[in-house]
Amino acid sequence: MVTAHPLPEGFTEIEVFAIGSALLVEALLGFCLNGLTIISFRKIKELRTPSNLLVLSIALADCGICINAFIAAFSSFLRYWPYGSDGCQIHGFHGFLTALASISSSAAVAWDRYHHYCTRSRLQWSTAASMMVFAWLFAAFWSIMPLLGWGEYNYEPLRTCCTLDYSKGDRNYVTFLFALSTFNFMIPGFIMMTAYQSIHQKFRKTGHFKFNTGLPLKTLVICWGPYCLLCSYAAVENVMFIPPKYRMIPALIAKTVPTVDAFVYALGNENYRGGIWQFLTGQKIEKAEVDNKTK
Repeated sequence: MVTAHPLPEGFTEIEVFAIGSALLVEALLGFCLNGLTIISFRKIKELRTPSNLLVLSIALADCGICINAFIAAFSSFLRYWPYGSDGCQIHGFHGFLTALASISSSAAVAWDRYHHYCTRSRLQWSTAASMMVFAWLFAAFWSIMPLLGWGEYNYEPLRTCCTLDYSKGDRNYVTFLFALSTFNFMIPGFIMMTAYQSIHQKFRKTGHFKFNTGLPLKTLVICWGPYCLLCSYAAVENVMFIPPKYRMIPALIAKTVPTVDAFVYALGNENYRGGIWQFLTGQKIEKAEVDNKTK
């Protein structure tokens, strides 16, 4: 490790190295898996369907999260943030943009699956493209707000990466957090919960369970829940009494999202997995119809 800079306050040598290594592994694994998802969509004609366009949106957002983690890992090994205050703002914006786009795109996939299984309506290209654009524009709107003064981006406890500043807990933070969590966590979570509950009831009637209907929502809650809980607690109490190394744990858990999503939405999808196999080996998949239903 570089020794020219002192250790961040509250961290030992091994803890800084462990956090940087964890970020690097999460970034590498998630980027490779989602990169494979994106390239397969581009190369394999059978994968290019409206439903899989929404899966592509998740993969693109998750690759962005991985790039954000790469930067954080590099800075962790340096022991300091080398890109200045402007770089911190850009890093925070980029992290929020890709994270919120990933969550919104996951809700869009749930909406599509509900209509596929429960109403038997097929998703059109125009609708899929509109949903993808809306997910990214909606994420961009909320991500730019801290740059305009509603909320604020600042350094994480390790001070080698940047995110929403939850250290103040003032009215500006509380109002932004309440609106952010409502529109970007609670509502997408509600869409996913109701959609997959309806699909589960449909599967029970037919006796044929085509995929685990509880897995997508569990992924959302387990991966993003700890971070949302930390930020929500900061709205009512000062969280600075929590040691910095423990406040880094929710961020590390959130960075596992790209890897988990790749298994849930691409590798966990029998037909998409077949398309990836065709891309890697050249062996054609037997069925041309490819949707985004997890087996």
